[in-house]
Amino acid sequence: MKQDFKVVWSGSAVRDLENIIAYIAEDSPANARKILSKIKKTASELYHSPHRGRFVPELQTQGILLYREVVIVPWRIMYRVSENTVLVLSVFDSRQNIEDILLKKLLNLKI
Repeated sequence: MKQDFKVVWSGSAVRDLENIIAYIAEDSPANARKILSKIKKTASELYHSPHRGRFVPELQTQGILLYREVVIVPWRIMYRVSENTVLVLSVFDSRQNIEDILLKKLLNLKI
């Protein structure tokens, strides 16, 4: 019997998505709604096949295999699979430098 996973969005990923959609909506609210729907649908589909995403290439070259991603050009949804949960960690534009994005996120952590 195939196991279903629970898909959970981190606060950071929710903020990423909100920022992306707000930016797109400035020019085209209709396009923003379409993109929001597509990203949320793709992420929610991870409940039945979370390992279908590839390892994040930039992290994989460093030997880090904890994080996966699915791509909806030009967006990348980064997530981690843990037991029966898929934790969506970030949504970002693939045209941006992932190292810069991750560093910025680390520097903004509140401890």
